[in-house]
Amino acid sequence: MEKNVVTKLEGLNLINRFLFDEVMEDRESYQATVSILLGEDIQLLDEPETEKELRVSPELREIRLDVVSMDKGGKLYYTEMQQKNTKNLRRRRRYYQAQLDVSLLAPGSKDFNLLSDSCLILVSPFDIFERGLYRYTFENICKECPDLKLEDGASRVFINTKGKNKCSFSQEFLDFMEYITNTTDEAAERTKSQKIKRIHEQVKRIKLSEKMGVKYMQLWEEKAYIREEGYEEGYEEGDKKRLIHTICKKLRKGKALEQIADEVEESLDLVRGICLVAQKEAPDYDCDKIYEILYGAELTIHSYK
Repeated sequence: MEKNVVTKLEGLNLINRFLFDEVMEDRESYQATVSILLGEDIQLLDEPETEKELRVSPELREIRLDVVSMDKGGKLYYTEMQQKNTKNLRRRRRYYQAQLDVSLLAPGSKDFNLLSDSCLILVSPFDIFERGLYRYTFENICKECPDLKLEDGASRVFINTKGKNKCSFSQEFLDFMEYITNTTDEAAERTKSQKIKRIHEQVKRIKLSEKMGVKYMQLWEEKAYIREEGYEEGYEEGDKKRLIHTICKKLRKGKALEQIADEVEESLDLVRGICLVAQKEAPDYDCDKIYEILYGAELTIHSYK
């Protein structure tokens, strides 16, 4: 395995989806994570599932869940790491909730009380709501009677690692907010939290694993290049072609424009420009030809908005 691949894996923070998914396959680590984020003792019953794809109908867009598990009371916990603010996260949570709920009842089931309680958790290093809070918890309440809760068993939680209301949270929570975006030995040593130290032990095992290094190289290095280098800041030719190739593969699978932009973590305008050119070359999707159309005549992606 090449040394630079090891370096890339070792440099990841927990906010990175690859590292988060691999670490959270360990039940104790995911249990500790959810407990810290929600500020309550969670006892998970099931082993976590990571990168779970769900499509309730061929006609509907699929969703991908970073980590899922159930506690001993039957409540489901879905947790997702989000590095970029795609400006659609509120409605995306709504769509995820709808897809998940549909999947939880067997066909023909008549008793909706069989629907499991669920908690969707999104963790990001930015403040979606711009109120300065570390945690935003949403449950359905009555507008006319704010003290009246719908109690439908569903809650959505948004975690902002850059919050300002430190006095409202435990030191363990605050230490974890730092650790998520600074996943280092030093950060783990500074905290007194045994939960964080337990998570860090799993992080170290993942980062030192040659198998994980190879997996990261094979499945995620292409995406990491696209994300880290920044298209607008000037890609090299190979990076541009990698992005085009990735988008074409997703077009072959029939994925929607918004979904592709979300998965490659690039702007909708950027992906739209590539898709408009690529679709003219369907079904072959000759990536070299697409590249030449976009750049051979010194055209820019923005010409195709």
